[in-house]
Amino acid sequence: MHHCGLGLGSIALGALLSQEQSRGAERASATAPRPPHFPPKAKAVIQLFMAGGPSQLELFDYKPKLQELHGQAVPKSYLEGKRFAFLKPDATLLGTKRTFAKHGESGAEFSELLPHTAKIADQIAIVRTMHTDNFNHGPAKLIAQTGHQLFGNPTFGSWLLYGLGSESENLPGYIVLLSGPRGPRGGSYLWSNGFLPSIYQGTPLRSSGEPILNLANPAGVDRARQERTVQSIARLNALRHQATGDDEIAARTASYEMAFRMQTSAPDLINIADETQETLDLYGVEPGKASFAFNCLLARRLVERGVRCVTLFHTDWDHHGGGENLEANLDMICKQTDQPSSALVQDLARRGMLDETLVVWGGEFGRTPMGEVRATVGRDHHIESYALWLAGGGIRGGQTLGSTDELGFYAAEDAERIHVHDLHATTLHLLGLDHTKLTYKYQGRNFRITDVGGHVVKRLLT
Repeated sequence: MHHCGLGLGSIALGALLSQEQSRGAERASATAPRPPHFPPKAKAVIQLFMAGGPSQLELFDYKPKLQELHGQAVPKSYLEGKRFAFLKPDATLLGTKRTFAKHGESGAEFSELLPHTAKIADQIAIVRTMHTDNFNHGPAKLIAQTGHQLFGNPTFGSWLLYGLGSESENLPGYIVLLSGPRGPRGGSYLWSNGFLPSIYQGTPLRSSGEPILNLANPAGVDRARQERTVQSIARLNALRHQATGDDEIAARTASYEMAFRMQTSAPDLINIADETQETLDLYGVEPGKASFAFNCLLARRLVERGVRCVTLFHTDWDHHGGGENLEANLDMICKQTDQPSSALVQDLARRGMLDETLVVWGGEFGRTPMGEVRATVGRDHHIESYALWLAGGGIRGGQTLGSTDELGFYAAEDAERIHVHDLHATTLHLLGLDHTKLTYKYQGRNFRITDVGGHVVKRLLT
């Protein structure tokens, strides 16, 4: 009987270890590379998100008629049935003080505020007729990142990681970088996994100090001891997972294991000693100084290491007048972002990475053709037509899609309007995913980032 008991115990232990190994493989496969629905053009995406809503009328969409009618009342036909965040009924049309010029073989128009972006005119596609559904910052940012204006839905990066996994073993597949005077409105919901397993959430990475808070070992804990701790936690979690079947336990274990590997990989990532001075100058990086420029360089280093999605948030683009305006404040933020954004595209191209990396620049909405006079002059939120640009990863550069009416209020033709759902559908298509098939069952129905909408904008594609 004694021997029989030992035999049964050994069998049980062996079965448990086998199950633990199997679940370990499942955990590893949760973010391991997975095949796309069809051959992709891009392998990774970098989102340059200008939080607050850049003014397309000061940057990409020059309107001579708006200049001519500066200070006059808005035709009533433009305002019927429309609501705005802050504008008063007596708001008048506002021309821009910025000068525009055509650049590149494409003849794309850029304002004087974007001299570096103008240099890559033939590599980017500008969309002038984007539109969205909500004129408040928080909901509009959620739409831009999740396709929905309510909290609790997965962001684009989470959907992408869920669909394709990651080629990076030592870094999370979805990383978020922040710059500017404060975080974006919406906070961590803008990189949330929503109802997807937590292994797919975005990981904020700091560009100075500890890359990730609480990643380093406490004093007196060496790497060998840390490894034993992680292994012990994994065994306990395996037992709990066996008892409950809760996938979040497996996700938590995978997070512990990733954190252990990142203790080496994350500090190496932000150590840019191996970058040439020419590269630092291209981006405008000052070593040791956190900035949007430094984050753009990190974004390139991340996709080099197999990270699937990198999202950079830079604030403040909310130029109403008063605290932030269309004069000194717009000049300043363009100086912070113009050179690094252009440098990222150039750097990816010269390294042979641009063809497989999609870059998307834009915010949650644009600004109105009417002025909003506070202490200084600015513009209100505008959701009917705003601008962004894309480059690389199957995008046909050197083109401008869509045109707006003579005041820059609406798309000139309804067929030219491109919704955020269309942008998401197109981006996923370039990464080899059919947005109608990338679904997750939650609360009894299949959800997707494009909800019940979204069309691939084929004019953007090569």
